[in-house]
Amino acid sequence: MNLFPIFAAMTIRLALTEDIPFIMQLVRKVVPLMRAAGNFQWGDDYPNPEVFSSDIAIGQLWVAELEKEIVGVSAITTDQDPEYADAGWDITEKAIVTHRLAVDPDCQGKGIAKALMNQAEQAAKDSGISILRVDTNSENLATQALFPKLGYQFSGEIGLAKRPGLRFFCYQKVL
Repeated sequence: MNLFPIFAAMTIRLALTEDIPFIMQLVRKVVPLMRAAGNFQWGDDYPNPEVFSSDIAIGQLWVAELEKEIVGVSAITTDQDPEYADAGWDITEKAIVTHRLAVDPDCQGKGIAKALMNQAEQAAKDSGISILRVDTNSENLATQALFPKLGYQFSGEIGLAKRPGLRFFCYQKVL
């Protein structure tokens, strides 16, 4: 008798346009939980299919799959918000930045966010970039616990013009 559970293999791959309905389904599951926790980073207006479509068009949206179902999403970009300078970062330095990270609530605790963050690190290595950056809503306790475990250092707190009234914590990892 096998006493150890067998987990399906996780796949991390670039998202395709046909994935957008499944990504939006994931977002619709995540947003109410974010709101219930006081995290209003995402809502009815963001992220939306157009944002994900743009990410896909430029090859920066990744999905995590378990048993052929999308259970996580992340944009891995070099886009840095101007406000990142308020965290003491030199935004003229090239950096890999993780945006729009989400995991299906039914699959949390399975290493999906970690796998997507590892994909960002691999993208940095592949591009010869030694800086990784990420921001998260000040109310997102899960990511605030995750990022330091992955070697990210807290850099500061900022506001973002595109999300007025909210505060964001910035984290950086240097390879």
